[in-house]
Amino acid sequence: MEKQNRSGTAGKVIRCKAAVCRNPGEPLVIEEIMVDPPKAWEIRIKILCTSLCHSDVTFWKISIGPFALFPRIFGHEAVGVVESVGEHVEEFQEGDMVVPVFRPNCRECRDCKSQKGNGCSIFGDKLVAEMPRDGTSRFKGMNGETLHHFLSVSSFSEYTVVDVVHVVKISSEFPAEKACLLSCGVSTGIGAAWKVADIEEGSTVAIFGLGAVGLAVAEGARLRGASKIIGVDLNQEKFEIGKKFGVMILGVEMHHTPLPINTYFLLRGRTVTGCFFGGLKAKSDIPILAQKYLHKEINLDGFITHEVNFQDINKAFDLLLEGKSLRCIIWMD
Repeated sequence: MEKQNRSGTAGKVIRCKAAVCRNPGEPLVIEEIMVDPPKAWEIRIKILCTSLCHSDVTFWKISIGPFALFPRIFGHEAVGVVESVGEHVEEFQEGDMVVPVFRPNCRECRDCKSQKGNGCSIFGDKLVAEMPRDGTSRFKGMNGETLHHFLSVSSFSEYTVVDVVHVVKISSEFPAEKACLLSCGVSTGIGAAWKVADIEEGSTVAIFGLGAVGLAVAEGARLRGASKIIGVDLNQEKFEIGKKFGVMILGVEMHHTPLPINTYFLLRGRTVTGCFFGGLKAKSDIPILAQKYLHKEINLDGFITHEVNFQDINKAFDLLLEGKSLRCIIWMD
């Protein structure tokens, strides 16, 4: 049975505005586009606000190789409201406030059920350019051309279509701009401190790079009771910001010196490890972070340094490239 849609747009193509990148490294262009209705196991989301992450900038610059897909709609850190749902969708309904995430969490496969890591053996093998189940796009330009997705989210559009494995429901009482932060960067940093490094009380923690993710690691370390948090960054303007997150001994490495690793320390049990999305399982861990913010245990407010409207989205790129912004909230309305 088709679910009721109060707006009358369910099953129909929606025309809306999107910030389209047509060539690598070029300013985004606000264009009118067409967004298809969601297919099975998909939902269409009306984006409330989004923000710019370094990953957007990294892929925006790529001009060759399999990841250089244009025209494209970037953006993967956002919050929105469900406009309509496709077949077989039971987890979400129209009007739900949701956070899209680039890391899939199907909750059915062996990896998603495991307590180790946050991989998904069904959907998590590669970074797909379009929808994960059928490999096609839900975006078209007004001339019918295909517009590519980005990291299964594409939030630089007033409406987007996302697979249910990439979406987390959140309370409608949660401030939209703070929920946006949980979509990627802040969750990644806190998760890295809690789940991957598993910082213990009294630890000394060194953080290289005091952007949003690095400072989120500092926030996670502070909550874990770290006795000393050392921050290293090339941008001296980050010093005062870092102190607000509990970073007290600060150094600047100006020579781009490689970091050597003595294999003897590895033999004695030291480890070097990496992670995606801070090792978090989105559907179970993001609600926990949201509750901790509502209980005033986590500082999210300090990460928002700028806010712009959608028409000025390129200003968010300028601020990040100039090293002046942690997170710039981009309001769609």
